Amino acid sequence: MHADAVFDIFAARRDILRSILIDKGVEALLVSHAANRYYLSGFELHDPQCNESAGMLLITARQGDHLLTDARYMDAAQRIWSGSEILIYGGQRFLQIAEFAKSLGLSAVYFEPSAMSFETHAKLSEGVRLLPAPRCVEPMRLIKDDTELEIMERSCALNHAVFERVPEFLVPGRTEAQVAWDIEKAFRELGASELAFPSIVAVGPNAALPHAIPGDTLITDNCPVLVDMGARLDDYCSDQTRTFWVGDNPPDHFKRALEQTQQAQQAALSVLEPGLTSRDAYLAARNAFAAHGVEDAFTHALGHGVGLETHEAPSLNPNSGGVLKPGMVVTVEPGLYYPEWGGVRWEHMALITEDGCRTL
Repeated sequence: MHADAVFDIFAARRDILRSILIDKGVEALLVSHAANRYYLSGFELHDPQCNESAGMLLITARQGDHLLTDARYMDAAQRIWSGSEILIYGGQRFLQIAEFAKSLGLSAVYFEPSAMSFETHAKLSEGVRLLPAPRCVEPMRLIKDDTELEIMERSCALNHAVFERVPEFLVPGRTEAQVAWDIEKAFRELGASELAFPSIVAVGPNAALPHAIPGDTLITDNCPVLVDMGARLDDYCSDQTRTFWVGDNPPDHFKRALEQTQQAQQAALSVLEPGLTSRDAYLAARNAFAAHGVEDAFTHALGHGVGLETHEAPSLNPNSGGVLKPGMVVTVEPGLYYPEWGGVRWEHMALITEDGCRTL
């Protein structure tokens, strides 16, 4: 896609957000969440680290849009943003941001409460009145447009391609960490810009830890290995899990858990459609487990949204009141976990369509 067309997409998103702000009577929104910043501007998907920011966007109802960043990012900002709409701040960034907001005639600025630290809020509040904003950008990101879906299809296909290679990595005597490195290299070789998240490779009882960290545990002959992995391709994430048995003689408890998990996943996939609540999606899988009396071993939500972030809305959990809509991309990842021997998880990504869902 031509660069101008890409930037037009970001501008169109800001125009939609501007209409939302006007409808809510909001003068301006200070966007500090990195993924929201990128979604609206194409500028820096990641912040350097949790206590450091690449910058913010100031989206106003009637005073234009402005990119606020420091000198390290000046050239990057100028490549995608009009120079007159960029504020390059220095060591007194909070004071400079506050003074800039007041220079636009803004009496108050709304901020993203889920994405601004208490310390940043306190310092900014010394110079400008801050008000907590209702979630404005995240609901826009829920529904993927055609461009996003095309990228996510490719990101997911890349994940499938790497999973085809995973069995050759699972050799007795090799460690979880070695397999994780094999996975990362394979993703890079096939075109990923980075991992969507650190790969999970969990051997034996470690597979009972849903977010196990690969370590020095050795693969043995006849053992379970849970692999959860994802890539970032053209800024969009994939996320899938498979559980393997290394060896020729999987025991009955493993085969039973795998069959029950795949049945639960299919039960959920069969009901995903517009209008279904996130809670009912979760219950479809849990009820399938309950039919076998193993629901207590299912210890987490059914899944989550995927996009610019690996974990984003909606969350398919028992306490969610959200409703599925066409264009949402969610994971469906039931699992059963048994500390004495390990566990099984099986995960696909699914696109909610006009009349159901489609597995990616």
